[in-house]
Amino acid sequence: MAKKVLILHGWGGSVYPHWQAHLARDLIQENYVVSFPALPNMDFPKLEEWKAFIKKEVEHFAPNIVVCHSLGNIAWFHVVEELDITLDKLMLVAPVRQNCAIEELSSFFPYPIPSDLKSREVIMAASDNDPYLSIEEAIALQQKLNVGMKIMENAGHINAQSGFGKLDCALDWIKREIECEESRS
Repeated sequence: MAKKVLILHGWGGSVYPHWQAHLARDLIQENYVVSFPALPNMDFPKLEEWKAFIKKEVEHFAPNIVVCHSLGNIAWFHVVEELDITLDKLMLVAPVRQNCAIEELSSFFPYPIPSDLKSREVIMAASDNDPYLSIEEAIALQQKLNVGMKIMENAGHINAQSGFGKLDCALDWIKREIECEESRS
């Protein structure tokens, strides 16, 4: 049975050449079922609209794996404890600081630190020079969430603007779980 991957973009979306667009394509080529929806009003997002959309998508699509970038992480933090789900994997890439002061995003901040991310395995990826989350803030968030973390050097906000078209480590991490599962059969 094919694994289902839900990809949640950040503010403004993650259209090609963003790594999430590459990941969606690569996963489809590997026979995963992928949902990569455009969240409502992506340029002027409202938390309640994103939460309602994500709840419906999770209920309808029933993902095994969720991949979040930037504001997508924050939306997940707000909604996850309201969901009846247990994921195999959750990938949190380039979350932002807890008190982000961007006016268009004010409904998302400050965000809660969920006590249960509802996933068997979680990885957080952060950059040592992200303008939206310092390395110290990333380490503090990682410790509060109690998850593993990959620190990327000079990766900015880990998006197309900072040079990330493909992010092969994301695909490899997702596939590794499937290969391990298949070898147990």
